[in-house]
Amino acid sequence: MDARDEHPKPSALPELRNELLWGQLHALLVIAQLGSFTKAAQRLALSKAAVSQRIADLERAMGQQLVARTTRSVRLSEAGQRLVEETEASFAQITRSLAEARDAAGQPRGLLRVTAPVALGRQHVAPQLESFFRRYPEIRIELDLSDRLVPLAQEGYDLAIRHTSSPPDTHVAVKLCATRALLVASGAYLRRQGAPAHPAELGQHQCLPYLRPGPAVWLFERRGAAGGERLKVPVQGPLRAGNSEVLREAALAGLGIALLPDFSAAPAVRAGRLRELLPDWRPAGFFGDGIYAIHPWSSSTPRPVRLFTEHLKAALAPGFEGARGGG
Repeated sequence: MDARDEHPKPSALPELRNELLWGQLHALLVIAQLGSFTKAAQRLALSKAAVSQRIADLERAMGQQLVARTTRSVRLSEAGQRLVEETEASFAQITRSLAEARDAAGQPRGLLRVTAPVALGRQHVAPQLESFFRRYPEIRIELDLSDRLVPLAQEGYDLAIRHTSSPPDTHVAVKLCATRALLVASGAYLRRQGAPAHPAELGQHQCLPYLRPGPAVWLFERRGAAGGERLKVPVQGPLRAGNSEVLREAALAGLGIALLPDFSAAPAVRAGRLRELLPDWRPAGFFGDGIYAIHPWSSSTPRPVRLFTEHLKAALAPGFEGARGGG
């Protein structure tokens, strides 16, 4: 017998039971969404080796390569992309059906992955968790606090809390409350340096700008001015930082004048520890004017996403006003 006849030819594939490939197909779909075996393994709660094995099994069954792997990236072959496109709608429908069946069973449950900015998350999202868990004990939350804007589906998040004026129109955005920027300084700083009477005077003050690329420039609009009078003011000072809590603490220490979102500054202003400056001028174009809960579009919003969004909206609806205070 010729040694070449000891193994089946590559084209001689065994007959397949399609239902045995559903797990492998789902793994391929998750890899396509996340672009990474590691992230797909995390989403599927499997080891990276197990995910690789599922793809290898599927490729063997299909008789062709579906995923092209390199040291730097993962991409689907033409056959793999076509398979994903033809099956993703079915998997999405299965996911919706399972969610609806769980919802109908009573107590909402499941894992909810949430991302939020550091300061906003620490000060106003995390404090709402205890009451949420008391009401919905079967829902679990993974809360990632990061000021990096991440693509939700690609990073595996179900919900993002964002401070913005322009939520993406490709997602569902629910406005939780309004917000505004406050120009503030401590009484100690103002006694030492005096209070600016006009935005142009900020150039002669010690300011505490937010850390962003390029020179620090603050934009102001005169409230109620005909034609919308606007003024750009270059500012500088001893500290730039990428976190509003750090800048607030620096302002409280008397290091300078800070431009902060009201959710960070308002409690200190109400307590009289910081004073709001230039009330006739509105800081513009720096922070967003709303806090939003944003999630990928689907025909049926997962119940944990909807319940947590409603919970935050009820808690944050009053906003952060009552912020004006004395020196």
